[in-house]
Amino acid sequence: MARAPRYRTGDPKIDAMIKELVDLSGGNKENFDLIQDSITSALRMSRDNADRGDLKIASAALKEMRYAFKIFEPYRKNRKASIFGSARTSIDHELYKQAKTVAAELAKNNWMVITGAGPGIMTAGIEGAGTEMSFGVDIKLPFESSTSQFLTGDPKLISFRYFFTRKLMFMKESSGFILLPGGFGTMDEAFELLTLVQTGKMMSVPIVFLDEEKGTYWKGWEEFIKRDLLGGNYISKDDLSLFKVTNSIIDATSEITSFYRNYHSQRFVSGILVLRMQNELTDQTLQALNNEFGDIIVDGSIEKCTASKDEIEDNDHLELSRIRFKFNKHHWSRIRMLIDRINES
Repeated sequence: MARAPRYRTGDPKIDAMIKELVDLSGGNKENFDLIQDSITSALRMSRDNADRGDLKIASAALKEMRYAFKIFEPYRKNRKASIFGSARTSIDHELYKQAKTVAAELAKNNWMVITGAGPGIMTAGIEGAGTEMSFGVDIKLPFESSTSQFLTGDPKLISFRYFFTRKLMFMKESSGFILLPGGFGTMDEAFELLTLVQTGKMMSVPIVFLDEEKGTYWKGWEEFIKRDLLGGNYISKDDLSLFKVTNSIIDATSEITSFYRNYHSQRFVSGILVLRMQNELTDQTLQALNNEFGDIIVDGSIEKCTASKDEIEDNDHLELSRIRFKFNKHHWSRIRMLIDRINES
């Protein structure tokens, strides 16, 4: 059933014209409310006398997102891992080989990879996975070329003007992340990713910091995290469970792929957190989870459940097993630990 739009211009005549326009446009009628909301937002910006520069940002961002959503849509059922790292890494460097090899291993496990489509680690990721299993999300910079030698003419090479729309695609479309050593950009991506997962603005995902065999880059970074962030009480000890530091290709690949061994996905339904799994948990396992994670349950307990009305309406993985509980929406690192227990079962 079509939903009513939640946003209005304040002028009934204009609102009626927007509805008529959307009705004539075609597409999925169940989403017409959101299309109307988007048009209303644009018109309200006009009424606000928004600066032309602001309107350019909003217009360009919407265009970039629309096109990227279109390109990713046919591949939504494919698990994807984003690979971050330095554009300055040379082709003969050990880190290049690490990135190329881990991407190849992911592709063998039917995972696609997403990179920034630049040189260095980004090129290695695409080369390792192969063009058929790769996406490139390029940022237009005056001093850096895209990975045109691998993805020329491929629609899976998407160019962005803005970092924030490009980052959105990395975070939204990926089910796992591997970060190799890099500069400010890599650090930015690392901390933003951890912040999103730590605060629940992004679903729990496996995050791996991969170095060369004898490298110390991420070990030094982890020491800083433990000494200054944890030691200064800026993060909790549980937050260390959100990521894995390793020098091993095997461990990195396993961390990504095994995260979905049983666990599948999560969703809030009427304020209740629902975790979906490939296999139903035993009563003994369920009791163990309640004993270990009672501290994050606001009321009641973790219990088995069937698909909710909202999930049925959205046809949201109805074939999967489910558990649910009233989560305190604060200790997201504990959710990661809960997922690990589900996979261990």
